[in-house]
Amino acid sequence: MPNSNWLLPEYIQDILPDEAWHIERMRGSVLELLRLSGYQLVVPPLLEYAESLLVNGSHDMDLRTFKLVDQLSGRTLALRADITPQVARIDAHLLNRQGVTRLCYAGSVLHTQPAGLMRTREPLQIGAELYGHGGLESDLEVQRLMLEALASLGIAGVHLDLGHVALFRALVKRAGIAKELEAELFGALQGKDTPALRVLVDGLVPEVKNALLALPQLYGGVAVIARARATLPDYPEVKAALDELEQAAAHLQPLAHSVGIDLAELRGYHYHSGMVFAAYHDGSHDAIALGGRYDDVGKSFGRARPATGFSMDLRQLHGLLAKQAQPKGVLAPHRPDPALQEKIAQLRTQGHAVVVDLLGNAAHRAELNCDRGLVLRDGVWVVVKF
Repeated sequence: MPNSNWLLPEYIQDILPDEAWHIERMRGSVLELLRLSGYQLVVPPLLEYAESLLVNGSHDMDLRTFKLVDQLSGRTLALRADITPQVARIDAHLLNRQGVTRLCYAGSVLHTQPAGLMRTREPLQIGAELYGHGGLESDLEVQRLMLEALASLGIAGVHLDLGHVALFRALVKRAGIAKELEAELFGALQGKDTPALRVLVDGLVPEVKNALLALPQLYGGVAVIARARATLPDYPEVKAALDELEQAAAHLQPLAHSVGIDLAELRGYHYHSGMVFAAYHDGSHDAIALGGRYDDVGKSFGRARPATGFSMDLRQLHGLLAKQAQPKGVLAPHRPDPALQEKIAQLRTQGHAVVVDLLGNAAHRAELNCDRGLVLRDGVWVVVKF
């Protein structure tokens, strides 16, 4: 029987040199953008107690999370499927600041199932979180940073979709809808399943019934906001949500190729509490960056604070960019020559990769990714093109 120990689980892949170096440069580029915007880097652990990671009882997150038993404590541990709950824990208990806190992160997460078509189960998640400010200004800050981060990576033609879960929450609250029906309505709206929705809203007060039936049709360009004002009940919560969407669209249109509105978008409904947003690109079936407001995320840690943020998968984004080969290096012979060692050190200080040819075998030199070499001419080591 052939040895298959080299095989990896489904939707789990190695990252090979050219791609790995490119992704690392992407990571550095985004983190530098966030650093210059005042965000501080945190590095949470890959493994935590399950209850710390499964905040707000999210069924979707529970299904997505790998779990195991800790042999030291006997408690259930989980491999993180999202870094946001960890950052909320850090904000609530380790930093415990009273003002605005800006945090960023980059690290692998693990999913029991791929999140989308052709997606890995080990995304390399990078993102930013802003705690301690509940106004529209912080929503706009993180949305702008997400679009600037994508632009810094060379990803153009981005479409930004905006939604607001407070619309659905307001309708549910006004009608006194029970949790079980709320969950069914949520599923029907997410799937834009109008026939199922018609059945579910039967018996609700007319203004809420009509509003829920209208939500799946309220998507498209920014003009959707005006349609929503004419269609949805004039509740203060609804008006406030539409005002926020209108201001965000106006602010962000110069940064995106296009801006759309989708009032039935309830992605992360059990997680988010206000405006939600997603970036799309023609090269991907799935959103390439996601975010939103989640003011209740810290409640599980005893300190709920206003919060908003975004995240994206560097491995997914890398697939949208043209392949980039690693820059060629300089091949140096293997000799105990102080002048040669000094030249190698000088070149490396100048940013050149210098590879020492340990084998001295010309047949293998193509594997060393070098297009120049160090040769001795008139007693001086010089770089020559191959």
